[in-house]
Amino acid sequence: MEIDGVQVHGESGPPVLLLPGGAESCDGFFPGLVEGLTARVIVHDRPGTGTSTVDGSLAGAAAHLSALIDRLGCGPVVVVGQSLGGAAGVLLARDHPEQVAGLVLLDPTPINDARTCAGLERMTVALGRLASVPGLRRPLAAAFRAAALRSGRRQKLRPDCAAALARTAELDIPTLARSVRGITDLARGLREADLPRLPAVVVTADRKPDHAVRQAHERLATAFGGSVVSWPGATHSVHLDHPDEVLATVRELLARVSSAT
Repeated sequence: MEIDGVQVHGESGPPVLLLPGGAESCDGFFPGLVEGLTARVIVHDRPGTGTSTVDGSLAGAAAHLSALIDRLGCGPVVVVGQSLGGAAGVLLARDHPEQVAGLVLLDPTPINDARTCAGLERMTVALGRLASVPGLRRPLAAAFRAAALRSGRRQKLRPDCAAALARTAELDIPTLARSVRGITDLARGLREADLPRLPAVVVTADRKPDHAVRQAHERLATAFGGSVVSWPGATHSVHLDHPDEVLATVRELLARVSSAT
């Protein structure tokens, strides 16, 4: 059903808010997750992302999402966020802890690591500028698409996950650059000590223990009082290359949240 233009799947069970990565649309981003959960799953494109026609920024994400939860009357929610959506989930939990019952962060952008975020912002800004040069936008988009399709073939993704990967490969580079803008300042202002203790799982890609992103994820999990999990061969798109494990992880956290209420 739709509530004020927001899709809500399911009529009972704990509320789950999905936050996709980058500036992607939420619809279809998490294959099998909506259908596999006995929950009320909120599918919504926040301002500045997906199909939203409203300008927005990562800095304004927490306030917008908190207002959305209030408007739907469904809080507190379990947040499932991938990549930049995971960073938005962290900011929501920090700024509005009463709205968040639990977190499943899928290889989240490490908003608690200013150095990594600064590199990400520089890279995406540079890509955005390149994409604005006449004659370069189409070749850049084609290169991203080809790389994604090669990755999907190499990982032998199941059909619905391969289709989702193909959709995300059709990214709008300038929009992606705008969605990341300001993340360095947000990371510099985030103190792990300010994060609330709540049920949380941080799913990290298959990286070496000394990798900066892996270490940032471990610090996030510690700050929330949660745990870190990783699976062999998991990539940044862990929701696509390990969809069954992700679904099981979300189900387990929902069960923990439900049993505690």
